[in-house]
Order: sequence, then structure tokens, then C-alpha cells
Amino acid sequence: MSVTRAQQPVAIPTVRTRTRLAHPALFLAGIVLVALNMRACLAAVAPVLGEIQRTFHLSPTASGLITTVPALFQGVGAPLTPRLTRRFGTERVVLGAVLTLGAGVLVRVLPSALALYLGCVVIGVAIAVLNVSMPGLVKREFPDRAAAATGLYSTATLVGATLAAASSVPLEKALGGGWQASLGAWSLLAVVAALAWLPQVLRSRQAAGAARTGGTGGPAAPAGRPIEGIWRSSLAWQISGFMGVSSLLVYVLVAWLPTILADHGMDRGEAGLVFAFSNLLQVAGAFLVPLLAGRMTRQSGLAVAMAAMNAAGIALLLLAPVSGAWAAAAVLGVAQGGSFGLALAFIVLRTNTPAGAARLGGMSQAVGYLVAASGPVGAGALHQLTGGWTVPLVLMLGLAAAAAVAGWGAGRNRTL
Repeated sequence: MSVTRAQQPVAIPTVRTRTRLAHPALFLAGIVLVALNMRACLAAVAPVLGEIQRTFHLSPTASGLITTVPALFQGVGAPLTPRLTRRFGTERVVLGAVLTLGAGVLVRVLPSALALYLGCVVIGVAIAVLNVSMPGLVKREFPDRAAAATGLYSTATLVGATLAAASSVPLEKALGGGWQASLGAWSLLAVVAALAWLPQVLRSRQAAGAARTGGTGGPAAPAGRPIEGIWRSSLAWQISGFMGVSSLLVYVLVAWLPTILADHGMDRGEAGLVFAFSNLLQVAGAFLVPLLAGRMTRQSGLAVAMAAMNAAGIALLLLAPVSGAWAAAAVLGVAQGGSFGLALAFIVLRTNTPAGAARLGGMSQAVGYLVAASGPVGAGALHQLTGGWTVPLVLMLGLAAAAAVAGWGAGRNRTL
């Protein structure tokens, strides 16, 4: 497969004129509402994880699976998404995935440990489909502003996570139904997103009908062929590695940060606030870093900076888990949000066509989330084995160094 220098933006030809951009506000509103769902149902778990453990008498390792299973099935489901979008169209696939996500949220709160994990499977597959579909949509609709649009999408994803983390315990108290009511309430957000996305589905059907009768004006068909031999590309593996290791660090702390702080003596309510604060600052990183990346020819230094900030935040948790918690949360928030946004930006910056972005997105997210899936359960198992959090955090420091190496390669001025 070929890798070329990306000195200038590559114009993306289209088979027919796009009409969706005649209503950019509606399209962006749909993207934002869909993205709000993509981490909210995961981030809502951490503040109530202790109660879930007590309800089903779960060990720390089994509790880690609540976060690991969705990540694992994100990796499993990602390679299948391009086939679905080619067969049914991206708009319909996104709508189906959002509705499936809402159903998974409801299954997860049924009174059974089996249903808990089954719901996690459904959630993981639905998020996988959305993860892979979105970069292709962004590349198709905003070929000249893909990095900025990616920043908006990644920001919305983390805003959803922040809202969920901050409101999980208050919702539990307000609804009076325990953790089940708190987690189940997020299915309503999926319904709102599905309703907002429905006009895009109707528009794509109208465009398809016009194309069959010889009309024009439908959404642009992805130009060019999918990338061949992507699994043999060192650049694709570096992008996948950066996404995978960065996601692993995020998933470990999504699963365990409040517990780590509480185990060191912090009040559970304050631990939840620290976690929410970290998620809030992820929003800033997810918005600003892709914007910076889009203005740079090389993003290697930016990727290394994100990895270094991750390492600094983890070191603070090791050295001062309570007194340094807020500072660690601030550094980790910017670093993790920035790493997430940059990993998504790499998908559109390192490809020239929507079809290429979809193919690279499928690979990078398959590899990335399979790597990330080992994080929460691995950290839980090490905590159970050693009786503390020192060993898991030290290993995370080493993984931050690995992210720096992968990010340096992923940030080179090349396209697939």
C-alpha cells in the first residue's frame, strides 16, 4: 500500500452535489446529539460502581468487566461497520445504532447480573458502529474543515460523559430508584438523538430515490476506493496504537478513578466531583487539540505532549492521591480529551477520501478498543492481587511512554 506526503489538502471529488450542507445546522445538531450518547452511558457507571458491586456481589475483577465488555465489543464490532454502511447507508446505520444503544442501556439495568453484562455487550456494539460511521460522515460533509468538525464531534462526546459523571449520583437520589434508575435514564438521551437524526435518514432516502430516477442533489458518494492493504501499513498501526493505548488509559480511570480516590480516604461525593471535573476538562482538550492539529503539517510533537501530560497526571495520583487529586484530574482531563480528539483527527488527516477514513476508522478503532478493553479488568485484577493501586498506576506510566512513541509516528506528514 502507498503512503504519500500530505503537503496540501486533497480535494475530494463527489459523484453528485451535496444537499445536506444546505441545512448545516440541522446536520451538526444531529451529530452533536448522537455524540452526546457515545460516552455518557459509560461515564455514568463509575460513580455508582460500588453500589453495583454490592448489588450483585461482584469482585473488583468482575466489576472491571462492566467497563471492559463495552470496550471489547467496540473492537469486535468496528470492522463490520463499513459493510453495514455500504449496504444500508450511513444515515440509517447511525439511526439504528443510536436506538440499539438506548436498548442496551435499558437491558443493563434489569435485575440480573447476566442482563448487566448483556447490556454492556449491546452498548459496545452500538458505540462501535457510531465510532466508525462518524469520521466518514465528517470527511464527506466537511472535506475542507474535517479537523474542526472532528473537534466539535469529540467535544460533544466528552460533554455527554461529563454530564453523566456529574449527575449520576444526584439522579440516583432524585429518581429514588437506586443506581438502576440513574443509569436507565440515559436511554432518554438516545431517543432524543434518534428523533434529531431522523431528518437525515429521510433526506438520504429522498436523495436515493432522486438518483434512481435520474435526479441529482443527493448526498455525496464517497470518492475513491477503500484503502488497500491497510493492515500492512506501519502508519495505520501507529494511529491504531496511539488510539488504543490512549483509550486504555481513559478506560482505566473511567472505571476506577473515584474508587482509587475513595480507597485513599476521600469522601465518595468529593471523589465523584473530582471525576466530573476531569471529564469537564476533557472537553477543552477534545475541542482545542484537533483545531491545533488541523493547522499543523506534523502533529508528532502534539501527540507526545498529550502522552507526557497523561504521565504527569498519573504520577500525581501515585505521589499524592488525595492532596493532589484535583491537580491530577486537571492534567489528566486535558491530556485524555486531547488524546481522544487527536486520535480521531488522525483518521481524517491521514486519509484523502471518506471511504479511506471509514476504512482507517474501522481498523484503528478495532485495534484500539481491543487494546483498551484490557485496561479496566486488568487494573481491577492487579488491585485485587496486590491490595493497592501502586502497581496498576506504575504500569500506566509505562503505557503513556508507549503512546508517545506511537503518536510520534502517527503525527508524521503522510497520508494513506
